Amino acid sequence: MPVKTREMASPGFHRALAAHQAAAPVSRVDPTMAEAVERQARAMRELRLRAFPEPEPVAEDQPAPIEQARTERRRQADASRAAALYRARAERAQRTGAGRPPAPAPHRTAAPTIPVSAVKARVGTAATGL
Repeated sequence: MPVKTREMASPGFHRALAAHQAAAPVSRVDPTMAEAVERQARAMRELRLRAFPEPEPVAEDQPAPIEQARTERRRQADASRAAALYRARAERAQRTGAGRPPAPAPHRTAAPTIPVSAVKARVGTAATGL
């Protein structure tokens, strides 16, 4: 048995449906309730914006925040690698009896502000593919 749709209905159904739609009120929403709902929605939007402010737009020439984080991680990794190489060379120099290398810069918890090229030059290694 085929499925009946509204288009396949009898002409009497279509007349009854049209009469019902003409007699039904357009809006059954209480205006005071609609106003209260709108006030509540507005208050929720304001609270959301206060709790989760919109991020500042990033200029075209500025890197995206994720790119800044990656760059910072690379700098920290390069500084850590440079310090590890320095320590390894110092330990090797002590074992072989060679002179002591110059003292390293004091350890900092923040990322170094020296460029990566300077770190590579101090360590004496080739580019690491950054």
